[in-house]
Amino acid sequence: MHVADLPLAERFVAHFEAQGVEELYPPQQAAVEAGVCEGERVLAAVPTASGKTFVAQLAMLTSDGPAVYVVPLRALATEKYDEFTELPGVSVGIATGDFDATDEDLAEHDIVVATSEKVDSAIRNGAEWISAVDCAVVDEIHLLDQDGRGPTLEVTVAKLRRLTPDIQLVGLSATVGNAAEIADWLDAELVASDWRPVELKTGVYAEETAVFDDGEERDVPTGGDQPAIALARDAVDDGGQCLVFVSSRRSAQALADDLADEFLDDAAEVAEELRVLATTGTGTDLARSAANAVAFHHAGLSADQRRVVEDAFRDRELTVIVATPTLAAGVNVPARRVVVRDHERYDGDGMAPLPVLEVHQMFGRAGRPHLDPYGEALLVAGDAAEAAELRDRYVGAEPERVTSKLDSERALRTHVLSTVASGFADSRTEVLDLLDETFYGHQRAADELGSVVGDVLDYLAASGMLERREGLAATRLGALVSRVYVDPVTGRSVVDAIEQAADLPRVTPLTVLELVCDTSDMPTLYVRNDEAGRVTDAATRRESELTKSVMSFDGDFQRWLDVFKTALMLADWADGVALDELANQYGVGPGDVGRIAERAAWLLAATESIAGYIADEGGEVESVARVIRETREALVEREA
Repeated sequence: MHVADLPLAERFVAHFEAQGVEELYPPQQAAVEAGVCEGERVLAAVPTASGKTFVAQLAMLTSDGPAVYVVPLRALATEKYDEFTELPGVSVGIATGDFDATDEDLAEHDIVVATSEKVDSAIRNGAEWISAVDCAVVDEIHLLDQDGRGPTLEVTVAKLRRLTPDIQLVGLSATVGNAAEIADWLDAELVASDWRPVELKTGVYAEETAVFDDGEERDVPTGGDQPAIALARDAVDDGGQCLVFVSSRRSAQALADDLADEFLDDAAEVAEELRVLATTGTGTDLARSAANAVAFHHAGLSADQRRVVEDAFRDRELTVIVATPTLAAGVNVPARRVVVRDHERYDGDGMAPLPVLEVHQMFGRAGRPHLDPYGEALLVAGDAAEAAELRDRYVGAEPERVTSKLDSERALRTHVLSTVASGFADSRTEVLDLLDETFYGHQRAADELGSVVGDVLDYLAASGMLERREGLAATRLGALVSRVYVDPVTGRSVVDAIEQAADLPRVTPLTVLELVCDTSDMPTLYVRNDEAGRVTDAATRRESELTKSVMSFDGDFQRWLDVFKTALMLADWADGVALDELANQYGVGPGDVGRIAERAAWLLAATESIAGYIADEGGEVESVARVIRETREALVEREA
């Protein structure tokens, strides 16, 4: 089947043909035969680089109305936004932040790229643009399995179906163990395939020999170097590029530094671009290794640094990237060879093997269509015994089943409140009816959640967010907490902390930052054993600015030290302290500061709204509200 045979406007046919897309891949043809161009629901569960995005574009370009493309990550949203803006005559918008805004200007666009949280927020806030959506594409839909993001995604899909019963749903997924079950939940036709445009060979490397799944054995001498260095050098010597996955930032930087001494390719322009962006020692190290066409990639880098690395690798200006697994999660950075050096990570109790699906996503980065004759993915084992174990666990193994993670009080608190506050339910029975339409309800009877939902309703009523009379109704506080998109526990703790802060002799930026950092919605820095004394001393010196008593603390003091360290770092950042100074003092990277400051600014905006509610109820919180506003503005200004 050719692109010219599809029911697309001539300008789109010309656009795709100009990109070299003339004939459809088998999975793409299967999606067309399943009705993706005719408004039918489709789930495409196919390997990376097999053309899932083109399937999504077919649905969106042939729909009868606006489309929303739902992604799990902001970085992926930016990538897809850039890709879709190249479609001729198509207006594309992007929505990833400001969770309490309706963003009605998005109604002007043909396609909106948005995170699942942003779509959920738009529904909560009654945004009219979301009700007009005719086609919803859900990328990486297998992330239903994630504890944090999965519940939001499945509840959002259930609400979209309630808002627009005839909406076209298109799910895009890696190959998972129960794709048919997800398709059945969506009422979608399943397009499942193992086909790839580039042959993928997978295997295990141990004792200087790579053994592939087709039986081929290939000697790759280490020459005394680490196996990962030997495998990367072998790929580059053969004219390819290499991605090496390791478990930690420190490992990524150390291995990239070692690799940079191995390769003498000239990437001076990339290095200079990174040198301009460098604000810390980490950035300087990145620029130095990039000069030899090697880079590292992890969440501690700034978004601009990661973008430069990704673009340079795609343009073949870099030959090797050493990355943490975050790079495997959707961002399009393929290579001739993928090396998975580290296949375990700390899970809170000890080292645990990576999931099969996650390793397969790393494997999927191997082989660039139209550039590589094949792709290779290798796990690194220490010896023959470990090689056999890794081969059994990962090579050719079926990925895990995707299961709903909705059955927790944390997940249900926010979604039960928003379900009532946004008018989807006004009784316990109707709440359970909506939950029955989620992926959880499809896998198990929703009434199994009855006990947890009952506990959640009790909490929401006791915290002043729901009223129980003849049915369920959100209070003014509950409706506000839902709109500003915070966990109800956060909303309740913020109300209490603002009232405590109002009684302090002096309210400072540290006061309000400690207030928002001590919530369930805020990620915090970790206080190491060797810095616990220094952080405690700082908290003691500034106790008069805090809502917690350091000397008579009641609770988990170690966790609160993490909270205080994070608040202190943010206060310094808002006060204009240089990024390199923050990096040295707090052990953070530019990406950490940006991510934490952005989250704090969002929580401060929510807190400012809650302070307005308290003031309307007669609370004397004007001075606290002023400091909240000024601190948020300072963080936003630094971010800009």
